[in-house]
Amino acid sequence: MAMLCTLDSMYKSLFMQNKSFTFIFGFTFILFALLGCENKKGAFIKSYISQNSHQKTLEKLIQTIKSQELRLFYTIDHSANAKDVNMTLKAKNVVIFGNPSMGTKLMKCNPSMGLDLPLRILVSSNYEGITRLSYTNPEYWSLKHNIKDKKCLNIITKAKMALADLVEKAGTK
Repeated sequence: MAMLCTLDSMYKSLFMQNKSFTFIFGFTFILFALLGCENKKGAFIKSYISQNSHQKTLEKLIQTIKSQELRLFYTIDHSANAKDVNMTLKAKNVVIFGNPSMGTKLMKCNPSMGLDLPLRILVSSNYEGITRLSYTNPEYWSLKHNIKDKKCLNIITKAKMALADLVEKAGTK
C-alpha cells in the first residue's frame, strides 16, 4: 500500500501541480500518436499504390500467388460483407495465402507466429479511385514474437522480399 501511495503522490505532483510538465508530456504523446516514430525497421504497414483498377489488381495478385506455387487459402470481400448488412464500403479484399513450409518453420521459431500466418494482403480502393496493396511488414514479427534465431530471421527477410515482389507484380501494368 505504501508503494501505491507513493506513486499516487508522485502522479499528483508531476501532472496535477506542474502544468508545464503536463502540457509537454501531452504534446509529446500527441505528436508521436500523429506522426509515429521512425525506427530502423521502417513502416509497420507497407503500402503500394497500384497502377491497375481494383479488380485487375486483385486478379493479378491471385494469379501471381498461384504462379509462385504459394497456397491461396481464402479471399475476403469486405464490401460484399458490408452490403449484406445494408452498408456501403469501397472495394476492399483481403487475400489470405502462404507457404506452408515457411509458415511451419516460423511457428517452430515461436508458436505465436500462428497469429500472423497465413500471410494477408489487403487490396483496397478509396473514393478517388486509387487502389492500394497493403500488408504487415514482416520485420515486425521479430519484435512481436521475440524471434532472435538467425535461421528464423533469415526466413523473415525472405518473407519481406517475397511480399514486396508480390505487390509490385500485382500493382504494375
